[in-house]
Amino acid sequence: MRAKRGFTLVEILIVVVILGILAAIVVPQFTQASTEAKMNSVCSNLQSLRSQIELYKVQHNDTPPTQATFENQMIYCTNISGATAGTPSKQRDAANGFIYGPYLERVPENPFTNDNDVVAWDGSGDWQYNENTGEVRDPCHPTL
Repeated sequence: MRAKRGFTLVEILIVVVILGILAAIVVPQFTQASTEAKMNSVCSNLQSLRSQIELYKVQHNDTPPTQATFENQMIYCTNISGATAGTPSKQRDAANGFIYGPYLERVPENPFTNDNDVVAWDGSGDWQYNENTGEVRDPCHPTL
């Protein structure tokens, strides 16, 4: 007689239990790595925003961009007073004084919200901005 070959129910259950234990160990590490990557992205985006706001202030007599026109002042060329051309353009217009910027290609997204709204300092949005000082922060992580 030939013996039947195959796995017993006990052997299959042992393999399933081992795979379950391994999954329970590995999955939380991936979740933590994802959160760490988002935090690193927030830090990088904040550094970019802060450095470009500082450059804007240097070129505009220590005046930060205004809250109402923050995005335009960052992504288009401006004149010394911070105004953008009637039709915002990324081309400098030296004849009309629009020689500063652009400082950013676009306002970066906040990886925790996947949006890029810039709101008042105590507002609800993706980036909080203080137009008096030029400070910017992530409302989810205000200590960064």
